[in-house]
Amino acid sequence: MSKSFKGRVIINGKLTGNALVTHQGFNICATYFRGITVKSPLCWDQNNKDLYQKTLNDKILCLPKGIGSTTGGMFLQCAADNGIAPLAMLYSEHVDSVSVAGIIISDVWNDKKIITVDELGDEFLSMVQDGDKITIEEDGTVIVE
Repeated sequence: MSKSFKGRVIINGKLTGNALVTHQGFNICATYFRGITVKSPLCWDQNNKDLYQKTLNDKILCLPKGIGSTTGGMFLQCAADNGIAPLAMLYSEHVDSVSVAGIIISDVWNDKKIITVDELGDEFLSMVQDGDKITIEEDGTVIVE
């Protein structure tokens, strides 16, 4: 059974892929600090039990929000430039300024798009599971299969 959710588009695009889910804040610096230096798509944040040591670059990351320091945007932009960022980021809450800075800079400066939709709601995050097939539409509609 599929369910649709409608969110606010930050970076548009149409995509179908597999979900990778975390129910805690996504710490960009902790996730990518080591990964960027060794060009590894794994999550290196050992405090995030949902994501630690999982591959991010071929997934649609489903999360509540980003957390961390102001350098997080730079780390996300570098991760996208190195091909180790998620294909898309789907936020149940309002996207944070640290994440959105990296997402927009990656798109504008590096022509590396991370499709991003926020404000999908708590029901979205409670329903979606690792490996679920997700389709993202240009208008911010997210379909979870």
